[in-house]
Amino acid sequence: MELESRNTALQKEIDSATPTSLSRRNQDPAAWLPRAPARHTLESHRLPITCVAFHPVFSSLASGSEDTTIKIWDWELGELERTVKGHTKAVLDVDFGGPRGGTLLASCSSDLTIKLWDPSDEYKNIRTLPGHDHSVSAVRFIPSGAAGAPLSGNLLASASRDKTIRVWDVTTGYCVKTLRGHADWVRDVTPSFDGRWLLSAGNDNTARLWDAATGEPRNTIVGHEHVIECCVFAPATSYPHLAALAGLKKPPAATSSAEFLATGSRDKTIKLWDARGTLIKTLVGHDNWVRAVVFHPGGRAASCPRLLEESFGEAGAASSGKGWHEQMCAGKSACGLPHSTPSRADVEGGRDDGHDTDTPILLL
Repeated sequence: MELESRNTALQKEIDSATPTSLSRRNQDPAAWLPRAPARHTLESHRLPITCVAFHPVFSSLASGSEDTTIKIWDWELGELERTVKGHTKAVLDVDFGGPRGGTLLASCSSDLTIKLWDPSDEYKNIRTLPGHDHSVSAVRFIPSGAAGAPLSGNLLASASRDKTIRVWDVTTGYCVKTLRGHADWVRDVTPSFDGRWLLSAGNDNTARLWDAATGEPRNTIVGHEHVIECCVFAPATSYPHLAALAGLKKPPAATSSAEFLATGSRDKTIKLWDARGTLIKTLVGHDNWVRAVVFHPGGRAASCPRLLEESFGEAGAASSGKGWHEQMCAGKSACGLPHSTPSRADVEGGRDDGHDTDTPILLL
């Protein structure tokens, strides 16, 4: 009993050791929503921040910037851990992922390259992937997916201003597929949770659904009136809510991927679709470009940067003072609503979005 009591006391001490653990007590993760004030404000980049990504295991956060650097932060402590240098132009996107047991950080840039970094070896640059003919706008690791998936866990997708999407094997550095179909700059690409499908969007005002294994297009989604800046698959937790919106009697199976999608555009709207390209709902409320969309893990809300409530039909109230964008995050991978005119580097370097030069990262 004494040992058990001691273990309980030690666990309580560990739980009380970090700011995040304090905030998580007695809190339902599915119901959590960000609230001001920010827990930390992370400042170090010299030029606008373009993207952020959380490490899947550790309390590390990577940010990319037009200053050509990647910075690694401890988001528990709110401290800068290191600055990673290697790109020669603006860093446009970052993502953690890779083979099981070997998490990597991928970055892409206006310098036309993708770089792979090893977090376990002080973020050493282990590989550079050349091949795109213009700025690389987005990178996403493709999840390992179902059993038998080819090269499970080793694939990375990239989107570029050269109008293509490329799929790479990160263990060899070779491009294994090039997906062509977009008529203009491909702004974003994202995989389904099982890695079977890819969703892309871009300047041709379309989103496209692809079979990740074959590279064949499955569907073209049309409906936005301007550039589509971002796209995302809805998680299975959102299926009951989206199925009700779509008028379905019952939601699709949670094991089925690519059932519902969301896109955000410069036409200031977010649109919800089913996989056939049928429009379910148009969410109106932004007064500027929508640069990123993310679903709450509980499945009952989507955001960027306003909160879209349970019905997916009403824009929830943003916190007072600065908008949620400025309070919570900066960059494409988290939330990307612009709040200034585009800089020359944005337009010429591949972003064309317009983040303030003093934009910090804020964690709630």
